[in-house]
Amino acid sequence: MNQYDETERTFAALPPARGRGFALTWWGRAWLKALEDAALDTAQVKTGRRLARAGAVGAVSVRPGRITAVVQGREDTAHRADVLLDELSAAQWDRFLEMAVERAGHVAALLDREMPPHLVEDAATAGVELLPGMGDLEPTCDCGAWDHCGHTAALCYQVARLLDEDPFLLLLMRGRGERALLTDLQNRTATPAQERPEERSEPEGVDALEAFAAGDILPSLPAPPGLPAEPGLPPTVDTEAPPVPGVEPAALEFLAARTAVAAHRLLSEALRAGVAVEELTMSQDAVRLAAGAPEPPLADRLAEGSGRSPDELVAAVRAWQYGGVAGLSALEEEWAVQGEALARARAALEAAWDDGERPALRAEGNRWTVVGAPGQLRLGRDGRWWPYRNEAGRWVPVGGGDQDPATALAATEDAPESCPIRFPAPPGAAFI
Repeated sequence: MNQYDETERTFAALPPARGRGFALTWWGRAWLKALEDAALDTAQVKTGRRLARAGAVGAVSVRPGRITAVVQGREDTAHRADVLLDELSAAQWDRFLEMAVERAGHVAALLDREMPPHLVEDAATAGVELLPGMGDLEPTCDCGAWDHCGHTAALCYQVARLLDEDPFLLLLMRGRGERALLTDLQNRTATPAQERPEERSEPEGVDALEAFAAGDILPSLPAPPGLPAEPGLPPTVDTEAPPVPGVEPAALEFLAARTAVAAHRLLSEALRAGVAVEELTMSQDAVRLAAGAPEPPLADRLAEGSGRSPDELVAAVRAWQYGGVAGLSALEEEWAVQGEALARARAALEAAWDDGERPALRAEGNRWTVVGAPGQLRLGRDGRWWPYRNEAGRWVPVGGGDQDPATALAATEDAPESCPIRFPAPPGAAFI
């Protein structure tokens, strides 16, 4: 996959990114924001996005202070593109390491290839900016451009995909490789050997206040148990005893199984630093339960209890599988896009396609329908675009939300001709 050493990592060229966004994580999107906010020529940014989506970026080299790749331009000419990022000073690294030692959960998250927001916030409080800001990504390209050109922009878009997979690359750009960083942390957390105390007469007793205040009189807490690989199976209620009137064993077993799945998800989120557990409404929870593929009688009860028709519940389940609460909101909520939200939406649509390539869109509220085609984009309140396609007279979701409207709209074209919504949930559904 990639060639690894302590001071440089080289990644083979990635396949084209058609039908998907370049940054799926919040830190990957922050990286692209630093590029898009600082570029003086938005047309060059769009060109870079198109080149990266087409697979024109070659092998990417990441090393302290610099990323490099050869990018194929429009005329099939190859250009070496470099983007520079300031390394952290020795004093900044010291402050970062001290902060990381005090908050071991940050290092654990990095080892899991996650970058929780609290890590970046705590580092900034210590005077260490990990993510680049506006103007921090300095471009240089042999095409002669003095600002970001299509080649350096394409390199930045490709690196956003790499950062999604491994945020340690950002620390390497800032001057410290993964192994060196972990070695420094280990050296700082190592406890020196205690010297043998001098022999002295023991007092007859110990002051109670001093004993209570001494933290080392208590044994250290055991390590928390690890997250089980999968949810547990509740015991069966199928016994020889007749059920209590008003209690359906099948419904009770299904509810217990889905509760175990929800508990497993909540535990996994609780063990990850900086993740807020979202509380569901009764209507949303009914969709979550229906995503567990209940038998038809139970699905009908869930539809009735949530105020939906059976067909509406099936559509809600598909939206839930693509995006959880946000996906469900895109399906069922129609709102007027005004003011700043409307300006941002128009800017995103303007930047998503090159001139002459933008499809004709008809806007109604937060829904943009392609004129003359069965595709539609729905804007969520979080700024993501959700792809929908008209099938048999009904708009159905066909993909997850994306910051890039062109990527989202591509999902309406790349999805199979028939996109049935049915129980049970498709394998690998993310929101269960």
